Amino acid sequence: MTVSLSIAMPALPDLPLRRQRNLASRAMLLLAGGVSLCALLPLGFIAWIAIETGWQTAFSLIWRPRVGELLVNTLLLELCTLPPAILLAVALAWLTERSDMPGAKFLSWLAVAPLAVPAFVQSYAWVSLLPRFHGLPAAVLVSVLAYLPFLYLPVAAQIRRLDPELEHVAASLGQTPPRVFLRVVLPQLRLAICGGSLLVGLHLLAEYGLYAMIRFDTFTTAIIDQFQSSYNGPAANMLAGVLVLSCFGLIALEWLLRGSARYARLGSGAPRPAPRQRLGNWRLPALALPLAFAVLSLGVPALTLTHWLLASGDDVWRQGALAASLAETLGYAAAGALATAAVALPMAWLSVRAPGRATRFLESCHSYLGALPGVVIALALVTVTVRVALPLYQTVATVVFAYVLMFLPRALVGLRAGIAQVPVELERAAAALGRSPARALLAVTLPLAAPGVAAAMALVAMGVATELTATLLLAPNGTRTLATEFWALTSELDYAKAAPYAVLMILLSLPMTALLHAQARRSLGA
Repeated sequence: MTVSLSIAMPALPDLPLRRQRNLASRAMLLLAGGVSLCALLPLGFIAWIAIETGWQTAFSLIWRPRVGELLVNTLLLELCTLPPAILLAVALAWLTERSDMPGAKFLSWLAVAPLAVPAFVQSYAWVSLLPRFHGLPAAVLVSVLAYLPFLYLPVAAQIRRLDPELEHVAASLGQTPPRVFLRVVLPQLRLAICGGSLLVGLHLLAEYGLYAMIRFDTFTTAIIDQFQSSYNGPAANMLAGVLVLSCFGLIALEWLLRGSARYARLGSGAPRPAPRQRLGNWRLPALALPLAFAVLSLGVPALTLTHWLLASGDDVWRQGALAASLAETLGYAAAGALATAAVALPMAWLSVRAPGRATRFLESCHSYLGALPGVVIALALVTVTVRVALPLYQTVATVVFAYVLMFLPRALVGLRAGIAQVPVELERAAAALGRSPARALLAVTLPLAAPGVAAAMALVAMGVATELTATLLLAPNGTRTLATEFWALTSELDYAKAAPYAVLMILLSLPMTALLHAQARRSLGA
């Protein structure tokens, strides 16, 4: 009997701690559930508008030649952009990760650096250099230059992970190097190619500034033109519904192409580092590919901006609105980053500390926003504030809320990675010493997860600093951010005055781009 009591007694003091952990999990579930309801607002908005408009009217608005024209444009844009982007990304990734090309690490950085140049700044550079640069060919070229890093990063990371033994076996069976690449290496890159292509495809559907500047009509340009010119709510909302269906169709296609094959190495031991392939006489011709991409994606914007800055002299930096725009952009970026990180924190904590079916469902409600174009989120908030909460229409709070919804998936990924690196035992030890779960989270977990939190906030801040569509539709009258001022000046064809705004946006984005590239290489020991 004594032995039985001595075994049972140590478990008793743990009961209050278990209750605290259960209460903390329930509180986090409630908070995450509230955020999920807000995150479902854009989908609810689409359904509500369709029902309120009436199926007959909705059908007449959707079944129009204009919608068919936009669908054809969208399909052509996707079909003409993704294949060359995939080929170029795979070629650049193989050259920088698997070949003995000189300066491979620097060339790898050049392949990622276009992320620091907003897509509408790329189009500004090309249009100001070639004024007649319009239509589908222009849209395809600038899209490839602007969004290729989204494909290059996952493909390069996957190439670094590949086990070279499979290639050695294929070579020992008489396969030539090109056949080894096509039959062994390329199939193992399918997940990275599908994931990167999905990111690029969604950006093509959501982008506004790039295509408006080169006069190529897409659903996003048509929605904003419809909204700003005639404030035709039903027509714009129905176009937004078709755009959302296009996004979900793209996600379904990626899921089908990705398949369910396994790519992990089985068996004992660890994969060896892959040897660098010798290019021989092809080193200089191969070097032309990454250098040409760098010239087109970075050199053209640099040349254009330098031209306009030199042509205007020092006076272009003395614009009264420039300092105000920079200050307002930094303010919105800081507010958006703080708010988004705070809103994403309960879900990030749950996904790491209390995984389960409810957690996975709530997490999907948070994450699906990454597949929605910003214009759809902005239209939803415009409609809700005008019809339900008019005092919030065109206020700073509404703009920040839009940023939270748009960049919630970015913050969730960074916070989740940071919290996962903090041992749960430290939280339990703090609770055992009398700290409440909330105080343990704030005093122990978040300080130790600071690098992940900082990276998440920086990602959100970078997105806010260059965001255009939601800011144009939701910001209060008189709002001046770098993106909106740049857009206003380029709309008036005042390219010289617009140049400093583009330079400042690039300078704000460069540190985060460098951090992303460094983390991608560091995580794989490169």
